[in-house]
Amino acid sequence: MASIHYFTLTIAILALASSLAYASDPSPLQDFCVALNDSNSNAGVFVNGKFCKNPKFAKADDFFFSGLRNAGNTSNPVGSAVTPANVVQIPGLNTLGISLVRIDYAPNGGLNPPHTHPRATEALFVVEGTLYVGFVTSNPDNRLFTKVLNKGDVFVFPEGLIHFQLNVGKTKAIALAGLSSQNPGVITIANAVFGSNPPISVDVLTKAFQVDKNVINYLQAQFWWDNN
Repeated sequence: MASIHYFTLTIAILALASSLAYASDPSPLQDFCVALNDSNSNAGVFVNGKFCKNPKFAKADDFFFSGLRNAGNTSNPVGSAVTPANVVQIPGLNTLGISLVRIDYAPNGGLNPPHTHPRATEALFVVEGTLYVGFVTSNPDNRLFTKVLNKGDVFVFPEGLIHFQLNVGKTKAIALAGLSSQNPGVITIANAVFGSNPPISVDVLTKAFQVDKNVINYLQAQFWWDNN
């Protein structure tokens, strides 16, 4: 009887461990799997959304990207620019479960608007400037955690939670962030809710936000800037 109990417990623990393991990018079973953009099934093996290049043909450039040295253009409505370095820019990141971004903020209010990463936790490092950052927990508490960050500070945004950064300094700000996915994804809240294609029904949004239809019509008529 005891052996059956321990067997059942072991199976339950393995099932839990398995479910947790697949909550983020799966661990690779080889040194690397350089992504191919060729969708021809004869080109390689299909792994985690990308075909893998034959390791014998991999080269240093598959693991290299110089784009983060360049400042993004913050002359836009939100005053920020995100430069990604994920599996699209660095094919060698395929299956490795990590990526980077550079974020540039205009002085006096450059904003990386409230957004989520559905597949990644983010660790933000301030290279230059002063940022007011925060995230909101899930229902029902919806707690807001905020902090003012200066050069050299780090702040973590848990996977899937809405978060933001605002430049509260009088000079430009720069941040680098590491994300726990080769392709973390991004959903900018305002863009998704008011700028979807096709638009979400006005009846849905007036009920959800408890405002007049004219307010929703006005918001849906705006151009929602994508800073990525």
